[in-house]
Amino acid sequence: MTIDAFIDALPKVELHVHLIGSASAATVLELSRRHPGSGVPTTEGELRRFYTFRDFPHFAEVYGAVNALVREPRDVATLVVGLARDLASQGARYAEVQVTPYAHHVVGMPMREVTEALDLAARRSQAECGVEMAYIFDIPGEYGEQAARITVEHALQEPPAALVGFGIGGIEQERRKYRDAYRSAFSAARAAGLHSVPHAGEMTGPETIWEVIEGYGAERIGHGITCLADPRLVAHLRETQLPLDVCPTSNLCTGQVARMEDHPLPRMLEEGLYVTLNSDDPPMFATTLAEEYRLAAKVFGLGTRELARLARNGVQASYLAEERKQALVAEIDALVAAG
Repeated sequence: MTIDAFIDALPKVELHVHLIGSASAATVLELSRRHPGSGVPTTEGELRRFYTFRDFPHFAEVYGAVNALVREPRDVATLVVGLARDLASQGARYAEVQVTPYAHHVVGMPMREVTEALDLAARRSQAECGVEMAYIFDIPGEYGEQAARITVEHALQEPPAALVGFGIGGIEQERRKYRDAYRSAFSAARAAGLHSVPHAGEMTGPETIWEVIEGYGAERIGHGITCLADPRLVAHLRETQLPLDVCPTSNLCTGQVARMEDHPLPRMLEEGLYVTLNSDDPPMFATTLAEEYRLAAKVFGLGTRELARLARNGVQASYLAEERKQALVAEIDALVAAG
């Protein structure tokens, strides 16, 4: 079996993908033409140029512009089902989708209608695509106390049936201004049984990773690639096997690494850290979940057993039911044995 055939056949889960960032070019163009004057291009060539990011703040600006195109509950459902269809074509069986309720709140969508759209979309994704969808509600970290309050209220008062986690994203440097509000929001979410899955260590150093471990009770961390600068943190992550959801192409496109060859993923694996492989905002970064596996093989030299380990890590780090985890791990092991 060739490496490409192995990757195609490998059962996968996607643990770090944003709903808005998953919108295909066709969907974004449809929405931008529906809402002229939004600032988002209406032709494919212009959209490709629009998705050329100078740095993370520029990416956040573009992401916000695309987000503003999602104005009705049916748009939310369309995005979820479109993502499920894309993932199914890549051999993915399950995804935990990052949803930002505050973004829907500011354009006037009621909590209940957003939740109904997410519930409908999860059912359709399973029935039509065979992909189980779960949700993580995340706070946009640069928007402060109101964003934290709206996000946790939605999570506790009107949660979708498949809500499993609570997170925070956005520009990490802005978080320290609202530290107490974010800690309080995570405390309330965790008390309600939601898993803590914040972003950290993407565009700031190890101190942000320590903050989410100690202040947010992180059970899994989005990115975490700057951990290697702190030997004590590396030792802690190795000992606890706290999962890190790594997204290599995203890090390159937003300027967190200068060249893909410089990405810390190989060293993270060498250090014995618990790594999962993910796509983050795939159409914006011209990638897919399967393409991230191909990149790991071609650029980092990972073989089938190492790729299977990443897939197995994703399953085990997910919030799938235990019997589903066991079944997927058995499929992965059978593929390795057959190859």
